Amino acid sequence: MKMDFDLSGKVALVTGSGTGIGKAIALCLARNGAAVGIHYRTSQKEAEQVLEEVKKTGSDGILVQADLTDEKQANLTVDRVVSEFGRLDILVNNAGSPVKRSRIEDCPVELWKNVFDVNITSAFMITKRAIPHLRNTKNGAIVNIISLSVQTGGANGAGAYASAKGALLVFTRTLVRELAPEIRANAVIPGVIETHHHEIFSTPERMQQYKKETPMGRNGTPEEVAGAVLYLVSDAASFTTGAIIDINGGRFLR
Repeated sequence: MKMDFDLSGKVALVTGSGTGIGKAIALCLARNGAAVGIHYRTSQKEAEQVLEEVKKTGSDGILVQADLTDEKQANLTVDRVVSEFGRLDILVNNAGSPVKRSRIEDCPVELWKNVFDVNITSAFMITKRAIPHLRNTKNGAIVNIISLSVQTGGANGAGAYASAKGALLVFTRTLVRELAPEIRANAVIPGVIETHHHEIFSTPERMQQYKKETPMGRNGTPEEVAGAVLYLVSDAASFTTGAIIDINGGRFLR
């Protein structure tokens, strides 16, 4: 059986795709034929560069700036992509952030709410708006990008982030039950990936320690996460829904 990763004629929306893992996913899908909606919140310059790279692949793309914690802006993000390309086949909920580290006993309620808005409520609103369009294709695909923190509990003050990402994992399972067979929903859990995220939330010394703790002896790349997403949204995964794919070099064994 030949695996089919050709996404020609399909349209994808990747949230948080101006940098890091989201950027790698957007470019990977474009290289395999998909038109891509490139969402960003503040990284305009970086997102413009992603769009240039997408077009160099021969695929089409558009930029969509939005704060996805705002329902109106989340809805307009989906509407803009569908208006431009006439359809939506693939949704990758990648946007997210720990926002700020804080131990639970010290965590302000507003910070807790903000972390949940950024990581799960935004994904809920985008997905809700996208479902009718994904269903129209009869072969829609949703991939939610989770975090290894759901396995560790969120060390070093990332408890709110781990909790929100845990909710996103359960949300994935809910989508499986509600949307099959027209729409498949899966999740990818990256381990330690070399991105700007870790430049903000991890020290260089900790990144070196992560390498030593990982059986593969190194940290991952955004492109390695993108490869898993490509599989999950392609026809090669036509009978795959509810899957959780770990891309962590062996740091966590399910």
